[in-house]
Amino acid sequence: MSKVLIVADHFDGDLLASTSKTVNCASEISEDIDILVLEKDSIISPQASTIDSVKNVLSISNEAFEHPIASSMAPVVAEIANDYDCILLPSTTFGRDLAPRISAILDVNQVTDIMSVEGPRLFKRPIYAGNAIQTIKVADGQKILATVRTASFKELGNSNNANVIDTDMPAVDVPSHTRYGGVQSEKTERPDLQVASTVISGGRGVGSADNFELLYELADKLGASVGASRAAVDAGFVPNDMQVGQTGKIIAPELYFALGISGAIQHIAGIKDAGTIVAVNKDADAPIFEIADIGIVTDLFEFIPELISKLD
Repeated sequence: MSKVLIVADHFDGDLLASTSKTVNCASEISEDIDILVLEKDSIISPQASTIDSVKNVLSISNEAFEHPIASSMAPVVAEIANDYDCILLPSTTFGRDLAPRISAILDVNQVTDIMSVEGPRLFKRPIYAGNAIQTIKVADGQKILATVRTASFKELGNSNNANVIDTDMPAVDVPSHTRYGGVQSEKTERPDLQVASTVISGGRGVGSADNFELLYELADKLGASVGASRAAVDAGFVPNDMQVGQTGKIIAPELYFALGISGAIQHIAGIKDAGTIVAVNKDADAPIFEIADIGIVTDLFEFIPELISKLD
């Protein structure tokens, strides 16, 4: 049976949902699953130990991991990974930054964006903006290094009590050429876009940054997060951290509202795993209606106020 190592994704003292979703993927490969937590203090490890299906949590506490700098973490992960057959990371900004560096150190090919596990060494991943599915088989005897498309897997429960093992920092050279400069992010009381169960997204049809206030009002009524298409971002209506799609965030909410979004394939690639998609557009021929579960041909500036009044 393969031994699987998952590198924990965490930020600001909290273990992110992407780690649990990666464990879910790993559980379809093996029952022998460990999580590696690189942190400054032992805050994240107890959180990781509660995730179902996890056997051990390897905790390395070191000043070098005060901030998630991929160049510092990669040689440490690569050294620990020598004892494992499979290394998985979430396909988030964290995982996409770290995995290629580990791949280079271990000199193994990387499988990107696993969306389903077909066998212990057989995986499927989307290509061409999700318009085709590629099946990849990793040769016997080769270490598996992969990122997991978190939108394709659900979070696991938190009823576990896995062993937390304090692990010594391995004797590796940690590069110092990259330094932490700071993080700037917009503070909001709305749910994080990548984990929200309901998402309200606007496209070019919203018309302006001021008009997005209407979407924010609806989102607050529903306890939802707010996203946008690339067209809305490029037009300057909203910041790029709200972009949903192939070149933005790939999400899988239970309910997704596409308001004034035409439905380019790049956007569809980011929402194809959503539970229910509601599309509102004046153009009855908009491509978004081809994948929507509920399609409403109307002016969004009439639809949103009417919906808000019903919610009130």
